[in-house]
Amino acid sequence: MARMHSGAKGKSGSKKPLKKIPSWTQYKDKDVEKLVVKSAKAGKSSSEIGLYLRDTYGISSIRVLSGKKVNTILKENSLTKKLPEDVLNLIKKLISINQHLDTNKHDYTAKRGMQLTVSKINRLIKYYKKSKKLAADWNLDLTRLKMYLE
Repeated sequence: MARMHSGAKGKSGSKKPLKKIPSWTQYKDKDVEKLVVKSAKAGKSSSEIGLYLRDTYGISSIRVLSGKKVNTILKENSLTKKLPEDVLNLIKKLISINQHLDTNKHDYTAKRGMQLTVSKINRLIKYYKKSKKLAADWNLDLTRLKMYLE
């Protein structure tokens, strides 16, 4: 897939693990769901949960073992956040760029990065409104960015 804001063609993606349960796995579907819920209650995001379970418990794919995605498990246990994780990460990036621009007013590269980040956020918001994961009247308020992280 091509890069969003450059002329680059992109990089090859990683391959997903097999769709069968490995023979060496010692965890069952209920165990995996309990670990996901426990990690979410500890404050981890869905991508951090996947990395944590992979690195700590050797669970290669949560979907293969439990038959559900991480976000599905979190939604069943009502542990999802108000905003999707990718939007929150872009908002964090925008906050750091704004802090940088407060001290470096003439950094035009950072201003361009801020424009690109805002456009990525708006593109995601448009998608999430269409798929009804966000309210139709939700808008990004650039003056109160830190409010979204709470």
